[in-house]
Amino acid sequence: MTTPSSLVRPQGSRERTLDEVKAEVLRRAGRINPVESIRREDAEAVVNALTSLDRNHWAEQWCKIGLAYETKGDERAAAGAGGTELSELYTLGFDACRVGRYPAPISPGQLDAYRHSIRIFRKAAKYLEPKLEIIELPFEGKTLVGYLQMPPGVAKPRLVMHWGGVDGWKEDRLHASELIMDAGLASLSIDMPGSGENPVLFSDEAAERTYITWMDYVQKCSDVDGGRLGVWGGSFGAYWAARLALTFPDRIGAAVFHGGNIHYGFQKEWLVPAFTTGGASYLFGAASLLDARGRAMGTKTLDEFLEAAPRFSLKTMGLLDKTSAPLLAVNGKLDDQAPIDDVYLLMEYGNPKSARVYPEGLHMGRTAGLAYGEILNVIVGWLKQQLTR
Repeated sequence: MTTPSSLVRPQGSRERTLDEVKAEVLRRAGRINPVESIRREDAEAVVNALTSLDRNHWAEQWCKIGLAYETKGDERAAAGAGGTELSELYTLGFDACRVGRYPAPISPGQLDAYRHSIRIFRKAAKYLEPKLEIIELPFEGKTLVGYLQMPPGVAKPRLVMHWGGVDGWKEDRLHASELIMDAGLASLSIDMPGSGENPVLFSDEAAERTYITWMDYVQKCSDVDGGRLGVWGGSFGAYWAARLALTFPDRIGAAVFHGGNIHYGFQKEWLVPAFTTGGASYLFGAASLLDARGRAMGTKTLDEFLEAAPRFSLKTMGLLDKTSAPLLAVNGKLDDQAPIDDVYLLMEYGNPKSARVYPEGLHMGRTAGLAYGEILNVIVGWLKQQLTR
């Protein structure tokens, strides 16, 4: 994907100061997105080195950490080190470079960080168990890339295809993949349109066809039972899970709409506050939410985004009254990135659907005092129930 030129942020857009970001990095290190896998000492090294929030500078400091781990991993590999040690070193390198491109590569330095993260991830992936297979599919003169993992000891398992939003990409979904496989299901993690290695923008008319191409692949894959496919979209990518459930109910056995938008979240009345005073869970603040979503959508200004977004409303498209595949909606009632009203709207139309609303939850249902893994377990448990009954 190409990166659009610098986004014009809305007047009054909230962006954390350098000192605030430093404090947030240290508060979140080892626990909270996007630095949940970063060692405390590495977070401290970056915080001590940061002199501004220039995105190239941000990427450079994180890549110093990440590339050092990669170099150490290469040296240990040459010395004959075992897979466990190498996997750990390369994973640490990937995670640091991943934070360098966060939330999305909107500067040359962040784009370099993303490329480093992909390279290092694939070094780590060689040592993953269960084995991670890189799948490449031709798509209209381009290539779609996904990661397939199979649950040990299960013959022709059902499969869950899953993806994140504008900042969480397929390399970031190993924990979700692990839970899926623990449930006896196969995992296929991909990038939603407008993110990662997906060559098609969220706003491109070909976006839905990328999912059809993946569904065709699953149906023909001899190693899995492609008859009742599970789909799980997270954050801004949750939209596509709901849309697929309504558009292809005969091909999908279960769909999870996790923290996304279907109508209200595409309207100006919601988006302007989200891009200015909202987005509290974003490390840099609300302003960077527009950065990331604008890159995915292919828009360069707030006005362009506000003009493009409403046409994605499933209500306006007339899809909500259609028969849906079994659909589970999950989010926090206090989410400031995706309105809880979109969950309620799904429930008001068409055939009955399921929902889990966390009353004190923020984006994706994240709730103080509740391990995020418990939310993921609820989702995976529901997927298993639907796909294996």
